[in-house]
Amino acid sequence: QVQLVESGGGLVQAGGSVRLSCAASGRTFSSYTMAWFRQAPGKGREFVAAISGIGSSQRYADSVKGRFTISRDNAKNTLYLQMNSLKPTDTAVYYCAAGAVSYLSTYASGFSSWGQGTQVTVSS
Repeated sequence: QVQLVESGGGLVQAGGSVRLSCAASGRTFSSYTMAWFRQAPGKGREFVAAISGIGSSQRYADSVKGRFTISRDNAKNTLYLQMNSLKPTDTAVYYCAAGAVSYLSTYASGFSSWGQGTQVTVSS
């Protein structure tokens, strides 16, 4: 399994931007499909975005499409989530996840390794 550590969360005003990072351990980072999920208070874990191992394909939840961009740097073993035009409804703990799957799963069950999460709070 790969070890994941997220960073970059914080408090931001509505309309602002934040970039999350997820540092991965191990030498096989490029073999993993990576994803971001989020969990708001009192709600279940929700898919946000996923990216293929070499970064050629991405998939987004409808709620973030056009505002968020997922990317990865395999040379640095790092996953990113650029979040623009943030809304109060984006407030959640954001988790990165890694899965040894060949497709862009939108289900948490498709990912076997998870980070500890980073809080993003968007004020109105």
